[in-house]
Amino acid sequence: MLNKLLNRIFLIGTSALIALTLIFSSCKKDNVFDTDPSLKLTFSSDSISFDTVFTTVGSFTNQLKVYNPSTKSIKISSINLTNGNDSFFKINIDGTPTCGVNDIELAAEDSLYIFIKVTIDPNDENSPFVISDQIIFNLNGNTQDVDLVAWGQNANYIIADTYVQGLPPYKIVAHEFSDTTWTSEKPFLIYGYAVVDSNAILRINAGTKIHFHNNSGLWIYKGGAIKVNGELDMPVTFQGDRLEEFYSEIPGQWDRIWINEGSIENVFNYAVIKNGFIGIQAETMQENMGNQLTLKNTIIENMSGIGILSRFYNISGSNNVVANCGNYCAAFTMGGNYNFIHTTIANFWSNSIRQTPSLFLNNYYYDSDEVIHPVDLNVSFGNSIVYGNNDEEIQYDEDAGAEFNYIFDHCDLKTELNITNPISYLNCLKNENPLFVDYESNNYMPDSLSPIRDIGSIPIAEIVPMDIMGNSRTESPDLGAYEFIPGNY
Repeated sequence: MLNKLLNRIFLIGTSALIALTLIFSSCKKDNVFDTDPSLKLTFSSDSISFDTVFTTVGSFTNQLKVYNPSTKSIKISSINLTNGNDSFFKINIDGTPTCGVNDIELAAEDSLYIFIKVTIDPNDENSPFVISDQIIFNLNGNTQDVDLVAWGQNANYIIADTYVQGLPPYKIVAHEFSDTTWTSEKPFLIYGYAVVDSNAILRINAGTKIHFHNNSGLWIYKGGAIKVNGELDMPVTFQGDRLEEFYSEIPGQWDRIWINEGSIENVFNYAVIKNGFIGIQAETMQENMGNQLTLKNTIIENMSGIGILSRFYNISGSNNVVANCGNYCAAFTMGGNYNFIHTTIANFWSNSIRQTPSLFLNNYYYDSDEVIHPVDLNVSFGNSIVYGNNDEEIQYDEDAGAEFNYIFDHCDLKTELNITNPISYLNCLKNENPLFVDYESNNYMPDSLSPIRDIGSIPIAEIVPMDIMGNSRTESPDLGAYEFIPGNY
């Protein structure tokens, strides 16, 4: 009897042990994670944008779904906001508010929700126009990210909504045959390219502030027109969207203002264009349709590339400053007609070694078959300055098959060229330092000892009797855009 009882107990114990073994074995199998280094998470979206409608301070919430595509469980090493506790965004992962978590287990072919919240104060002028961050995921040594974007001020947001291969993303802001006006009540933030369509007009009122996100720009398409109507005390400004003091003079923060052929009434008056790649690019793409651009009382500065780039265009200008560019301040190429008076071209670029002169003139182009096509070029500068920190600040690139005419009348030129030809150089100074008040801070007023004072042509000055600051210059005009006024630095 005792032996039977012991055998029965042994059998029960063995069965229990086997059952426990099976249970633990099953658990262990479920906890085997997929560690394939090529495995990647998938997301409901690769970027999360908050389309906020500003009324008052408020919070906005969006969601992201994260998928495990594997047939095994995975362990996500970490999920973090790039900016951590300093981020404008807050995340909630499976019900837990956090700025980052570690070792998140996700079952085979399962998913988890991340809720993202951003709080916006639309009237906080110190907040960025574009608030951005990233959620960073680390899985099996792979790093993935999802971009977060929200709009941080009460502004007119122009967000690209059209994508065409070979073109930058864009949004049409003035449709064909329309007449559109931008006013100064709220700044404009352009995210992508803002486009003025054929036969449309974009008018920009005095005091309007236009900000561009990285790689963004303004495109005046073939047949369109732009009229920038700034005033002395209320210029129209074009600059990047980074508002921190550190970025106030940093070049290359946005792309360009691009004007195609068409209107005879493209005008910039009292505009400040700064901190981009190319200030204004005016070019004929297919045919001559008037192609007229007038620049008055306009400052173009701190361009990482070129201040004014033209291709077979007609540009007239007065009281302009084009300064501090990584390549040319002005490149007039493929011919065209250019007439500038009381203009200051000054290039003291210091962010890198500049290999190009401030002013470049060219009268031909090559087609796709490398065949050269000469085009007539006519250029004149009066009561103007072309100066900089290179030994040579003027370059001519001429083809004998077309006209190549240039006149500098009462100008100060930084050059190693021979300027004794009285047909092309009339009463010009050569390599005379204009003694600007402070070119390092982009102050191109002449100081009290400047050699450019009182030597300008009075007939030229009478064409534009007031300088860029509204000071009279007709009695004894200085060269350049600014007239010396004692104590008015």
